[in-house]
Amino acid sequence: MRILVTGGAGFIGSNYVRKVIGGSYPAFAGADVVVLDKLTYAGNQENLAPVADSPQLSFVQGDISDAELVSTLMAGTDTVVHFAAESHVDRSILASTDFVRTNVLGTQVLLQAALDAGVGKFVHISTDEVYGSIERGSWTEDHVLEPNSPYSAAKAGSDLLARSYYRTHGLPVCVTRCSNNYGPYHFPEKVIPLFITNLIDGKPVPLYGDGQNVRDWLHVDDHCRGIQLVAEAGRPGEIYNIGGGTELTNRELTEKLLAATGRDWSFVRPVTDRKGHDRRYSVDITKISAELGYQAQISFEQGLADTVRWYTENRAWWEPLKQRAALTVA
Repeated sequence: MRILVTGGAGFIGSNYVRKVIGGSYPAFAGADVVVLDKLTYAGNQENLAPVADSPQLSFVQGDISDAELVSTLMAGTDTVVHFAAESHVDRSILASTDFVRTNVLGTQVLLQAALDAGVGKFVHISTDEVYGSIERGSWTEDHVLEPNSPYSAAKAGSDLLARSYYRTHGLPVCVTRCSNNYGPYHFPEKVIPLFITNLIDGKPVPLYGDGQNVRDWLHVDDHCRGIQLVAEAGRPGEIYNIGGGTELTNRELTEKLLAATGRDWSFVRPVTDRKGHDRRYSVDITKISAELGYQAQISFEQGLADTVRWYTENRAWWEPLKQRAALTVA
């Protein structure tokens, strides 16, 4: 079996690759894994260090928008798991061109190459942000798409392209939409690793607006487990929400991070709210649970404690990344 993993040097993609090669998914045991990653500021081959010496792994640095390269890599591929994307909302607000180029055009290039090569399964990884914001209740997979940031709009566009390739051409595509991920190897511009690393160093953390925006938190291991279920048995043309089941306001999350790092509220700096900041995300996971048997297995308390411990013990991994991204505390 040959698997092409795009964005496999990123946070979630590298977790998936490590799990496949480490034998966590018996259906893919012994599979050859080809990672295609552009190695932008958020891509990092060090994320693959634990499996770098495996004969199963091949790494290719390249752009998913490069049709010739993608076509070459797609030949002989059985399954595509497509993680590659520009994903940071704040960056998309400042400059959205790269988000459209990578998330929309890049996805189209991959879909066409997969169709031409006769790929057996294409799993497109998306986000709950394509739904917009929900005041109460939870989104099911058939909810209208109402993205509110350039990032989520570009992801919604890629979702629709994936659907079109199934409806028009019969390409066996599944789309997954996850809630907010956390865990080790998470690039330290995102809220949990940013707050942890700042607090470890005794630096303040920025809290947007009134801190009442709500997110559902999903450990990256649970997310990848859900993705694998879809890769093995998801019905072509279907969308599957993957959630963690822990909804917290940003203020509540901040309080937990302060407690986990031994800091107090004096380390919090309120900052002007993000433009178009979605108030609440919440996905309904009934479909993937009923069809594929998915349930989140890692409690937020345990997952957060493990994540704080990992960042505390792996300064050599995250410190250069914060410098590379020129991150600042507002």
